[in-house]
Amino acid sequence: MQSVVTSESQAMDAPKQGLPVTIITGFLGSGKTTLLNHILNNQQGLKTAVLVNEFGEIGIDNELIVSTGENMVELSNGCICCTINNDLVDAVYKVLEREEKLDYLVVETTGLADPLPVALTFLGSELRDLTRLDSIITVVDAANYSLDLFNSQAAYSQIAYGDVIVLNKTDLVDEATLTELERKINEVKEGSRILRTTRSQVPLALILSVGLFESDKYFETAADNHDHHDHDHDHHDHDHDHSTCGHDHHDHDHDHHNHDHHDHHHSDHLENDGFTSISFQSDKPFAIRKFQHFLDNQLPTGVFRAKGIMWFDESPNRHIFHLCGKRFTLDDDEWKGTPKNQLVLIGQNLDSETLLSQLQKCVCLPSTSRGKGFGK
Repeated sequence: MQSVVTSESQAMDAPKQGLPVTIITGFLGSGKTTLLNHILNNQQGLKTAVLVNEFGEIGIDNELIVSTGENMVELSNGCICCTINNDLVDAVYKVLEREEKLDYLVVETTGLADPLPVALTFLGSELRDLTRLDSIITVVDAANYSLDLFNSQAAYSQIAYGDVIVLNKTDLVDEATLTELERKINEVKEGSRILRTTRSQVPLALILSVGLFESDKYFETAADNHDHHDHDHDHHDHDHDHSTCGHDHHDHDHDHHNHDHHDHHHSDHLENDGFTSISFQSDKPFAIRKFQHFLDNQLPTGVFRAKGIMWFDESPNRHIFHLCGKRFTLDDDEWKGTPKNQLVLIGQNLDSETLLSQLQKCVCLPSTSRGKGFGK
């Protein structure tokens, strides 16, 4: 087996193309390790690799351990846990070089770390074609949260760059404290997606994207083999970038992922936790500018995840859409059937009627249909 993808022919190797990555960040004691254990213990068929700084910190369930190596622990549910040993890139390659195909990579930063350099590691040229940065999840300790932490650049960055803020240990404080904390978080990052949790118990469909969406059952072509191209993998945060659906389609996120989608859905789990899933379908294309306006100005903070197959009037391509928090990616692909729009939004306290109406307004009127390329 080739250890590193180098040639163009090897770059077509689907299982190694664009392994999705979630970075978990948060201050010391916020609940990151509890969240990691939650991920490792609730895989339901996914093979996930978790990169940590110290094995001892994570306290892996001994009943799950199959084998232990110098820097790696294998679990009976197909997951592996690997130490970073101060060289993140090296640890990622060790994971990618394994025989079995992985579905997901989770990286835990140290409690005092700014997550941006870690994120840039995956956006840099060395790992860009092998991985795609899916989301940055920031765990915040509601009980021991000190507003003085905002004097720390790392604490500020953890919130500023977080796609979803997991406000943990909410059972230990009152509602007024939680409201004040959420206000402070929104001062750092306006419109933050904040999930209130106890013991880091969060539905995995809200923080990991591979095969965990109810929508997969009608994305029948999502696991087809796609042609891969070399594109820049720039991630766009709507707090700062309002041109993502703009004119040059190479500005889009083209982080191609081609993984097997597992046939298990978390809709029941989500509903039990107070989340709703809203599905939108249309046999007419969207206008890019209208959809951009929806993402920038109308998408409520209660939406934590979205996934879709998108058809834009301005583009002949099929586009695969992923959203976590405010970060979204759009991948180019070719249509293998009749073009249509299919979109699923997952979140809390969503006004289904309003959202469906807003999405319907993104549809092109017949008189405006041009069928030209992006921005033409």
